Amino acid sequence: MAAGNGRTVRDLRRANRTAVLQRLYFDGPLSRFELGPATGLSSGSVSNVVADLVADGLVEEAGSVDSDGGRPRILLRAAPGSGHMIGVDVGETRVRVELFDLTLTELARAEHPLTPQRYEVEVIVDHIRQGIAEVLDTAGLAPERLLGVGIGVPGIVERTPDRGALVHGQTIGWDAVPLEALLRAGSPLPDTVPYFIDNGAKTLGQAEMWFGAGRGARNAVVVLFGSGVGASLVTPDAEQGRAVEWGHLTVRVRGRRCRCGALGCLEAYAGAESLLARWREEGGRVPDGTDEETALTTMLAAAHPPAGAAADPVALAVLEETAEYLGAGLSDLINLFQPERILIGGWAGLALGSRFLPAVRRHAMSYALRHPAGKVTVDLGRLGPDAVTVGAAILPLADFFARGGRRADPAPDHPLPAWRAALEERTPR
Repeated sequence: MAAGNGRTVRDLRRANRTAVLQRLYFDGPLSRFELGPATGLSSGSVSNVVADLVADGLVEEAGSVDSDGGRPRILLRAAPGSGHMIGVDVGETRVRVELFDLTLTELARAEHPLTPQRYEVEVIVDHIRQGIAEVLDTAGLAPERLLGVGIGVPGIVERTPDRGALVHGQTIGWDAVPLEALLRAGSPLPDTVPYFIDNGAKTLGQAEMWFGAGRGARNAVVVLFGSGVGASLVTPDAEQGRAVEWGHLTVRVRGRRCRCGALGCLEAYAGAESLLARWREEGGRVPDGTDEETALTTMLAAAHPPAGAAADPVALAVLEETAEYLGAGLSDLINLFQPERILIGGWAGLALGSRFLPAVRRHAMSYALRHPAGKVTVDLGRLGPDAVTVGAAILPLADFFARGGRRADPAPDHPLPAWRAALEERTPR
C-alpha cells in the first residue's frame, strides 16, 4: 500500500529503522525516550522499531540511567558484532585491507607493498583477494557474515550495468579496468557479499566527514595528498561526497609533464612523486632502492635536520615551492566551492604535517578571493593513515543503513513478473 506521497509501507518502515539505527550509531547509547525527539518518531513507532532491531540482533541494551522519579531508562546501542565490513585502500605504495565490526573497530589487517611505479592489474587484484582471505582467517569470521567490501582506488570509477565498476586510472595506466568483475571471478566471497568501489579521495572524505575533522560541516573539501593529489567535495547536493580530479587542474601553462601525460597539472608539482623528482633534479640524494615514503622522510630530514645541523637549502626550496603550488590549488577550490573547511590527509600530507601546513595556508589565503578565504579553515585530517580504508568500509555500512539494517538481497536470475514485483513491494517487512 502506498502513502499519499507515493511511499509504500515498506519504504516507511525502512526509513524508520534507518533513522533509529543511525541515531543509535552516531549518538548512542540512547534511551527509547531520547530516540523520539532525536528521530522525530512517535513513542509507539520508536518502541516498534526498537523491538524489530533488537529481534534482528542489531540493537542491544547498554545499561540504564535514572529518570525523574520514575523507573530507570534502559539505554540502547548498535550491537558491534551484528555486522562486519572490509575496507581496502588500493594506494600507490601498498594495498591495505582491514576488517571492521559494525562500530568500525578494527579486527584484523593485511598489507601488501607495491613495486614503485608498477600497478599491474593482476597483481593488485591478487593482493586484494589475498588480503580479504587473510583478515577473515585472522578474525575467524565466515565470509557470508560480511555486509560488503569497500574499495578505494586511484582514478575515476564508472558504474556499468553489465560489467560492474570500471576504473579509469590514467596516471597508473588503467583504462576501463573491470575491477569488480575481476574480483568476482576469483573471489573468496559468496555472491551475496557486495563490492563497493569508489575513488580513494572520496572514501577519505567520507571517513573524515563521518568521524574526523569534517564532522558537523555542511560544505567541505577533503584533500588526499599521496604520490599524487586528489580531492573529495562535500556539499548539500553531494552529501556522500564527490571525487574531483583536482590533481589534474592546470596550474602552469606548458609546465612540467604530469603522470597523466598533460603539461602543467597540479600533480606534477604537488604530489610526493613529483616533489621527490624535483629534489633529485636539483641534486638531492635519495638512497637507492628506497620506497616513496622512505624517500620523502629522507627529504624532510634533510630540510629540517636536528638542532645544530645544516639544512639542505634545495630540499627547503622544493618544499616551499610545493606549498605554494598546493596553496594555489586550494585557492581554486575555495573560490569555486566556498567550503567551510579544507582537510588535508593522505600519507604524504600526514608526513609533511603541521610543519608544512602554515605555508600552505598562507599561500591559499593569498591566492583566494578575500570573502570566501575569510570563511574557510585549512587543517590536517584527524584519522591518520587508515582513513581511506575506514572510508571504504563506510561504503557498505552506509548502504546497510539505507536499507534499514537489512542486507542486500541477491539479484534474481530472472526479473520478477510485474504482478509479483508489485506484491513484493506491498508486503510489510
